[in-house]
Amino acid sequence: MQNVLYEDNHLIVINKQAGDIVQGDKTGDRPLSEIVKSYIKKKYNKPGDVFLGVVHRLDRPTSGVVVFARTSKALERLNKAFKNRDVSKTYWALVKNAPEKTTDTLTHFLVRNTKKNKSFAYNRPEKDSKEARLTYTVVKKLQNYYLLEIKLHTGRHHQIRAQLSAIGCPIKGDLKYGFDRSNKDASISLHARMLRITHPVLKTELTVVAPPPADPIWNACL
Repeated sequence: MQNVLYEDNHLIVINKQAGDIVQGDKTGDRPLSEIVKSYIKKKYNKPGDVFLGVVHRLDRPTSGVVVFARTSKALERLNKAFKNRDVSKTYWALVKNAPEKTTDTLTHFLVRNTKKNKSFAYNRPEKDSKEARLTYTVVKKLQNYYLLEIKLHTGRHHQIRAQLSAIGCPIKGDLKYGFDRSNKDASISLHARMLRITHPVLKTELTVVAPPPADPIWNACL
């Protein structure tokens, strides 16, 4: 498997490709979790079922770092770390419109609409809303786009997509949140660039960086 960023007996970290689903859903498409299970089974010649725990997810059109647990103990500890926000996530996003400030912390109140599979961002609390916070920095000006680096402080449904759209900076290719055209491969230009966690067993700090998709615009960001 070319997209393995890190693996040991306790966990495996994958650079998810845009279009992959992390866990099975109503589409019936083969999820990344099953692909990784097959890889482990074949590589280590494992008999019977392979254990693989889904710790977190990325939206289907998004690429980047995804970690899976290889043991129930690792799954339990990683779940706890993600729940308690004891992880550091950094994302890259390409936007066409420059934000007003080169760096800022955004706070919105998101209301999730499950029928539309979309979150709506408001400047003040609304019924059933959840506070969402992120910090962005413009790290590079490209010919037609701006590269933003984003640190998440909360983990809400479609949070980065909704919050950037709310300040007039929808992500390249993200029709759902206001970009004017789709990317050719139906991806959106949002990439989970880095994940920093405490290893669930070794207790050492683990930092994993995922190369962005092989694409001329992403290549210009490196």
